[in-house]
Amino acid sequence: MTVLSSRVLIEGEARAPLLKLESDISFWGGVDPVTGVVIDNRHPQSGECVDGKVLAMNRSIGSSSGSAILLELMRLGRGPAGIILVEPDFIVTLGAVVAREMGFGPIPVVQVGAKDLHDLCGVVTISRVGAIDY
Repeated sequence: MTVLSSRVLIEGEARAPLLKLESDISFWGGVDPVTGVVIDNRHPQSGECVDGKVLAMNRSIGSSSGSAILLELMRLGRGPAGIILVEPDFIVTLGAVVAREMGFGPIPVVQVGAKDLHDLCGVVTISRVGAIDY
């Protein structure tokens, strides 16, 4: 088991299989808001599902409407268990904050370095203080 520390953007806890995105994604048009499946056919993880996973990525791209897609995923119980970012991402973070405030569940959002993201694998645990076990 490897433990690393992260910068906590939104506090919370998660333990789930990792889905590490090989390239940035836009939630708006890139992730189905009902199923959580990556629907952007150009994305390397097209066909993968974010539902119940710890989603790890550099950052999101595209429309600020991505916050609404994350919110809808959480409302339907199809959102990620946690999110790990390399770059602070206001779109993703806003969606997670609104989902928590609306009572759709907390999503911890943490920030790590690019090398740490690269090394992540398997089942990932995010603690309330930002420790990541994998």
